[in-house]
Amino acid sequence: MATVKKRKKKGNESWLTRHSLGVMTAVIAIIVAIGAVFAFAFIPYTGGNDKEGDWVYIPHGASTAQVRDSLKNSLGSSMGTRIYIMWKLMGNNPAKTEGAYRMDPGQTALGIARRMATGRQTPVTVTFNSTRTMQQLADRIASQLQCSPEEFMDACAEVLPEHGFKRATYPAAFIPDTYEFYWSATPENVVKRLLDYRDNFWNEERTKKAKSLGLSKVEVATVASIIEEETTKKDERPLVARLYLNRLNKGMRLQADPTVKFAVGDFKLRRIRGEHLRVSSPYNTYKVEGLPPGPIRVPTASALDDVLNAPHHNYIYMCAKEDFSGYHNFATDYATHQANARRYQKALNQRNIM
Repeated sequence: MATVKKRKKKGNESWLTRHSLGVMTAVIAIIVAIGAVFAFAFIPYTGGNDKEGDWVYIPHGASTAQVRDSLKNSLGSSMGTRIYIMWKLMGNNPAKTEGAYRMDPGQTALGIARRMATGRQTPVTVTFNSTRTMQQLADRIASQLQCSPEEFMDACAEVLPEHGFKRATYPAAFIPDTYEFYWSATPENVVKRLLDYRDNFWNEERTKKAKSLGLSKVEVATVASIIEEETTKKDERPLVARLYLNRLNKGMRLQADPTVKFAVGDFKLRRIRGEHLRVSSPYNTYKVEGLPPGPIRVPTASALDDVLNAPHHNYIYMCAKEDFSGYHNFATDYATHQANARRYQKALNQRNIM
């Protein structure tokens, strides 16, 4: 009996010995696999920086190969490949992924792939300031979104007339500022949202102020565009606004040099001469009565408020100061204005400004 028991014990030990190595190998393999999966999916992205991050853009009509290339080019081969593989496992739908995605340090490949697979793109900042023409506006919008300048202009032609705007008054439909859009937003939606922002600016109080001035919202924008071109000094703009309002109320021609520059097509003109004043254009306020057909630039919100809140005074003449400070001499009578103009012309001649 003792011999039998000993043999059984030997048999038991033999089985454990035979299988322990395999079990250990399997356990190690599982641990390694889990670690590999964890590293593949959860090791955070370390590129970019805290302020900007890195951006991945998936354009309209992109193929799966283009998605892969965009990821690898923007995030590096290793991270880009990991995200791409998981993105493919989650649906592999470039149309749903279209858009812009900011990748910040600390985000995991799994989290990024999930965002892209579900189309949860990051809003992009769209800014436009110091915009004179609609073409400039279209170029700046297009440089920050997926649409082309031509598509933006076509969207303006489609949307704005329905809201009472003519081609000459398109600049009054927009207010320079910083906005947020999805990069893949359609041009039509961009125009409509920008128009909504403009309509929100024109609250009840501002609308009443415009009415008290005898001006429409577009006409306020037109005056605002002129004063922004007339002076770079923000503290002087309300005075200039009231001067032009005084001229309008008196039935005088505006005789605003910026409108002549607009008519000529050269905003760099330092000296307005007779040949410029004779240009035949509805924007040449030396020849036409009242306001030009529309704004000569896209006016800012502050310039619009400068018109609406212009302080009362009796000035109807202005001339650039002879010290070239950027400020103006104002006058209530023509004789004083002529004296101011002679001093300025003399200063121009002394500096050989043609």
